[in-house]
Amino acid sequence: MANGLRVATERMHGVRSVALGLGIAAGSRLEPPEIAGVSHFIEHLIFKGSAVYSAWDIARIFDDMGGEPNAATSKEHTVVHARFLDDDLDKAFELIAEMVARPTFVDLDQEREVVLEEVAMYEDSPPELVHDDLAEVVFREHPLGQPIIGHSETLARCDLAAVRAYHHIHYVNPGIVVAAAGNVDHEHVCELAERHFRPEPGAVVPRPELHPPGPRHAASFREKDTEQYHLCLGGPGPRRSDPERYAVFVVDTILGGSWSSRLFQEVREQRGLAYSVYSYYSLYADAGLTKCD
Repeated sequence: MANGLRVATERMHGVRSVALGLGIAAGSRLEPPEIAGVSHFIEHLIFKGSAVYSAWDIARIFDDMGGEPNAATSKEHTVVHARFLDDDLDKAFELIAEMVARPTFVDLDQEREVVLEEVAMYEDSPPELVHDDLAEVVFREHPLGQPIIGHSETLARCDLAAVRAYHHIHYVNPGIVVAAAGNVDHEHVCELAERHFRPEPGAVVPRPELHPPGPRHAASFREKDTEQYHLCLGGPGPRRSDPERYAVFVVDTILGGSWSSRLFQEVREQRGLAYSVYSYYSLYADAGLTKCD
């Protein structure tokens, strides 16, 4: 669009609902190491309100329309999304646009405590923590080895100035994709995108430096006082656009991607050695990660 946004829609006949999402090119691999976790922190803060709508307004209006708003942060993107009836599209779009483009970042210190509790909960969960340990070992100093949630000490550095600066750089129109599916009209969604996102002449989307890490043999161990061991094996895989990714999909399904997979059948069903055993993959712009746990 003229204001830099990209809009993708799919009309689904026979439904009266809409799924709306805004994808932003802001994730943990783009963060300065000293404020690691700021993308995830902003994901929380945008629900605290804008100049037009308070946090209570956002919660109340979505509840009134029976909507389901949520957000998620990955290593390369942040997404804010909601589901609601088609009659509520205009209001839901306005709310999400205000949250994404014009947050006020109120109650920053209070929300930081919430995120720090999330970090503490995460660090108390070895089944979750082991995957960050693996990524750190495989990717080493590469930004993809940085945890999405950040660390307590880096989150403490995310003051209002740092948060505003990061938002100003990354939450710009050329880095935002509007996607909608359901009972939607493409032209109407484009009109909403034009109405609620002001033009940003000269805005540039920061892109990560693409340089996949080389393979190596390494191991990492973390001791915690729990009743179980958690073992995760993995290594570099194909990037998101690599034609070999299709072969990875097949191998993953055979190895540990389903109940009939070899890992599940042998380790759990035949030997009863573990409750949870599986494999999966993560695909990024310049690299990938294949894992079994």
